[in-house]
Amino acid sequence: MIRRKATNACRRAFSLVEMLIAVAISAAILSAMMVALDTTFKGFETNADSASSHVVTRIAVNRLLTMVRTGTEFGPVSADVLDVEINPLVADYFEFVSARNADGSPRTVSRVEYHYPGAGALHRSWGIGQQPPPLGFTPSGPGELHLVQIDLATNNETSFVLLREVRSVRFILKYDIGPRLERATIDITVDPRTDDETHLATDMSAQSVRIVASAMPRQLVMN
Repeated sequence: MIRRKATNACRRAFSLVEMLIAVAISAAILSAMMVALDTTFKGFETNADSASSHVVTRIAVNRLLTMVRTGTEFGPVSADVLDVEINPLVADYFEFVSARNADGSPRTVSRVEYHYPGAGALHRSWGIGQQPPPLGFTPSGPGELHLVQIDLATNNETSFVLLREVRSVRFILKYDIGPRLERATIDITVDPRTDDETHLATDMSAQSVRIVASAMPRQLVMN
């Protein structure tokens, strides 16, 4: 029998250059995966903020519509309801009698007003075909919508925040002879609340929410 000598094959290991190339490729792939994952999370956060703002705005608008339906003696009032230039009246606030005493006299007046950043409420009103009075300043950002309740017996005012991040709001009040409110239309635009890091990381911006809705006072409907 012929015996064959066993020979050990020489196995060549990875060189340092090859190892460095492999590490660089792996790092590039992992970095790309992390960027894609981070962008996905930021996009989800942006969409969630937009959806949340939409829901909160709708809840606030429904509450405002309820105030219109249940309130009486609304203001501000057009100086002449027969003048189409000032009726409907546009304002950045509206007020109404929200509670009465046993004898029917007003007990509480509620006012919904827009607070401008750094300036508070201005209580502006203008005709539907007119330009709004100038602010006299440049707002630094979105404002807030407040509900102010006034106790007529003591003149004490209690304020609540209805909605934040309000970019703009218009209350369009259509009056009939009397004057009595015939219809109120709410036109409101709200900016979603998102972190600055989200915008910088993804270049995404959640869309502003604009809702337009109208209602009639319940007493007018019943009559």
